[in-house]
Amino acid sequence: MWKQWLIALVLVAVAIGGAFVYQNFDDGTAAQSGRERPASAVNTMLPQMEAVRDVVNAVGSLKALNAVELTTEVSGRVVELNLETGRRVGQGDVLLRLDDRQARADLQVIEAQLADARRQLERAERLRSNNSISQSQVDQLRTSVDVAEAQRQSAQVRLENHRIEAPFAGVVGLSDISVGAYITAGTSVTTLDTTDRMELGFSIPERFLGQVSLGQEVRGASPAYPDQTFSGQLVELGSRVSELSRSLPVRALIDNPDGLLRPGQFMSATLTLRQRQALVIPEQAVMIRGDEQYVFVAEDGVARRVSVSLGSRMPGFVEVSNGLSQEDPVIVTGQDRLSSGDRVRVLEDDKAIPENRFITARES
Repeated sequence: MWKQWLIALVLVAVAIGGAFVYQNFDDGTAAQSGRERPASAVNTMLPQMEAVRDVVNAVGSLKALNAVELTTEVSGRVVELNLETGRRVGQGDVLLRLDDRQARADLQVIEAQLADARRQLERAERLRSNNSISQSQVDQLRTSVDVAEAQRQSAQVRLENHRIEAPFAGVVGLSDISVGAYITAGTSVTTLDTTDRMELGFSIPERFLGQVSLGQEVRGASPAYPDQTFSGQLVELGSRVSELSRSLPVRALIDNPDGLLRPGQFMSATLTLRQRQALVIPEQAVMIRGDEQYVFVAEDGVARRVSVSLGSRMPGFVEVSNGLSQEDPVIVTGQDRLSSGDRVRVLEDDKAIPENRFITARES
């Protein structure tokens, strides 16, 4: 009898348990259907056609287009000095003059001797026409005139060596010379540099040789002036590729109208190889998984995953060479939480989209 009661209890327990499980499953399904995932809020931007530059980035040092260290040719005492550091001077301006009184006196003596030799030659030539003097005497006097003229030229050079003139227009460097000082021949007086345009030397990898040509645009940047860009152009190409660095040395001329740049200064260079129109999107829109690069496009309130091929990069933007058209609204915010097929709700928020700036395009 007790076995029958035990079987009955077991059947009742099984029935009660089955009803409990069924009720929980039904309640969970209803709750899940009631909590359907809402549409994700996103911002979109249409791809734009913009001018993109392919560039090579490098670093180099600046040199003055013309640079010279000025030294004295003769010894003497300084009587005139125009060596204000940093002053711009023109070609031919007198920078320094030594006491030249003795040199002027020597020149006057030689000029007087030359005038006398010429008078004697003129007299002898008149006498020669009457056969009153021999031809050899006339030739001897003509030689004396030639010698006197050479002596005058030499004296003139010695006089000019008592002053230093600017060989070209430029900026005067530091100087320790003062008026009244006695200096010897060969003394360094100052430096003179042409700084209106600076020469920038750098190297480019040999793989870009086929794209490099004279006249291409070069932009320079200096750590001393982080918010300023200096423009110029490529003017010289080296004749040999370095076997160690596999790069070609080149030179560019950089405009320096305000005189901010100085010889020997470090500068980064951006050489523009070519410029073209290309489709660009915000760089923040691009997702990367392994070797795949993709974006999400909003279509009829649904996110669609699209694989893309990328090209040149700019600050905040990247070129899309394949995979998108100008009519595809690319999702630029919230895409990291999306899967293809998810519902999306597009917001209007201009601050979510980066400012459009197209500066450089490719790293070397």
